[in-house]
Amino acid sequence: MNIRVGFGYDVHRLQEGRPMVIGGVTIPFHKGGLGHSDADVLIHAIMDALLGAAGLRDIGVYFPDNDQALKDIDSKVLLARTMELIKKEGYFVGNVDATICLEKPKIAAYIPEMRKILSGLLEVETGQVSVKATTSEGMGFVGAGEGITAYAVALLSK
Repeated sequence: MNIRVGFGYDVHRLQEGRPMVIGGVTIPFHKGGLGHSDADVLIHAIMDALLGAAGLRDIGVYFPDNDQALKDIDSKVLLARTMELIKKEGYFVGNVDATICLEKPKIAAYIPEMRKILSGLLEVETGQVSVKATTSEGMGFVGAGEGITAYAVALLSK
């Protein structure tokens, strides 16, 4: 069996008046990610982890931020398209482990819904998707409430 591991990272500035979308869930907050798409930092990190594990480079290759057809697109659509690329290469997802880093709002109550959405898109059981949240203890741009980051690791099998 061919087993591959990929790592993904994403970051977005937070801006007043933008929707906060994380893991496909819209979270009530006065700020949200600034980006060409819906700026779903978690899904973007997962996409990069999947593409990396399959040796398919990164999300910018397939979904460039200057493509007007992708302006404000729902990142769940991008993850579904990424899964098509992964499956075309003969891979399936073993598991995904991800961490979101932001100061506010607290998002623990939204994680079960994120896991449900993500597991459906990844075509795995909910137990194969781990989503964790942490802060940066008030340090750096995340600690100052200026941005949000996410990290993800994906295991693919062939």
